[in-house]
Amino acid sequence: MPTRLYNTLTRRLEEFVPATPGEVRMYHCGPTVYSTPHIGNYRTFLVGDLLRRFFEWKGWKVVQVMNLTDVGHLLDDAEEGEDKLEAAARKQKKSAWEIADHFTREFFEGLDFLRFRRAHHYPKATAHVAEMVAMIETLEAKGLAYRVASGNVYFEIAKFPAYGRLSGNTAEELEAGARIEVNPEKRDPRDFALWKIDPHHQMQWDAPWGRGFPGWHIECSAMSKKYLGESFDLHTGGEDNVFPHHECEIAQSEGASGKPFVRCWVHARHLLVDGTKMSKRLGNVHTAQSLKAKGYQGEALRVALQKAHYREPLNFTLAGLDEAEKKVARYRDLAERLEKDGAGAAAGGADAAVATLLAGLRRRFEEALDDDLNVSVAFAVMDEAVSEANRRAPRGADAAAFLALLRELWDVFGLAGKSLESAPLADGEILGLIAEREAARKRRDFRRSDEIRDLLKQRGIELLDGKDGVRWRRIRETNG
Repeated sequence: MPTRLYNTLTRRLEEFVPATPGEVRMYHCGPTVYSTPHIGNYRTFLVGDLLRRFFEWKGWKVVQVMNLTDVGHLLDDAEEGEDKLEAAARKQKKSAWEIADHFTREFFEGLDFLRFRRAHHYPKATAHVAEMVAMIETLEAKGLAYRVASGNVYFEIAKFPAYGRLSGNTAEELEAGARIEVNPEKRDPRDFALWKIDPHHQMQWDAPWGRGFPGWHIECSAMSKKYLGESFDLHTGGEDNVFPHHECEIAQSEGASGKPFVRCWVHARHLLVDGTKMSKRLGNVHTAQSLKAKGYQGEALRVALQKAHYREPLNFTLAGLDEAEKKVARYRDLAERLEKDGAGAAAGGADAAVATLLAGLRRRFEEALDDDLNVSVAFAVMDEAVSEANRRAPRGADAAAFLALLRELWDVFGLAGKSLESAPLADGEILGLIAEREAARKRRDFRRSDEIRDLLKQRGIELLDGKDGVRWRRIRETNG
């Protein structure tokens, strides 16, 4: 069965066929690092992690990129207001750089708690301003961008007729919405900023249009191009990213390259808490850190955040998280029993009837996720496998075969805790962590550098620092 995904761009389920057979190049909109990410953010990020794990389980190669927005994201998506990092810095009486570093660390702490596979690249906007300037210059040379007297540079929507096709917004709707707050320096109220001039902004870079900082939208276009090329397979994000952010990404990227930007767009719906939107006023904002402090496990939180289809709103409750804890405990108890009852046996020697049963479960699991990530059916298949194992009480090779299959299926959902034995880190994950460690060392963030070294050591990877750089080696097979 081919893999089908709902493509926001075409508004239909489509067979997902990477440009290069067996190799997926995908980009995920990551956090704006001005506050602690909440579990709604991680619900969206988990869609990308599930896609990564599923594709790799199918034997495909994946190149995964997730950006870190550490400059340029204004409080108002209509290009008005203060930069989110600047606002946080002002409130906390810190520099914007300190705010970005602190919440970047918290983001990665959440990833580790939730057992994400590390992306191959986590580019920071502040480290890729040169690429953004180059893309803006290309857009200006093609007549798609213009500079105004203040030094600000805008993308001219009228020069890109396809604008609005991702979100479904018509030109008339966009114009009506844009004219609520008219910016007199724009040629068209719909035009959006590529480069901003503000002498009070803490983060500044030299550019042909004056010392300033990039707009939020140009960042992802420039960084995705650097790591994935002008065209790639898959782009994910939350439903709030569709407009204006992803719409603007398409305009900039296709305007600059003249090529189709992304083949398939996947967007996750919002998360609710007890049936309402998360709100500090209501006191119902949960973070990975706050739930960890309450004693919950990362694997249980993964179950709670992945139990509903990504295109449906997910209602999160602590009662539901408690049920997820019980599910994970059942998985662990069974894993321990199967490991004991199948000790020393080879999974390949299972009884023919057991082998047929397990092959059928594996096929149905794959068919479920091939069907636009139908997680409800996939979880039902995993639970059926658990029930069959409990009913049959297999021993020897049969127990080993059940355990081998269950570990496979659990790992696709990131449910591979210590007693379930996670698969060893892939080379790409190791290199991604090493790159992050090197970046931390360069900015003298030795706390984060040590955390990554210790994390790798726990997963059986030894780092060898030398004058020619960092080498690594596997020192043992480990449990996760």
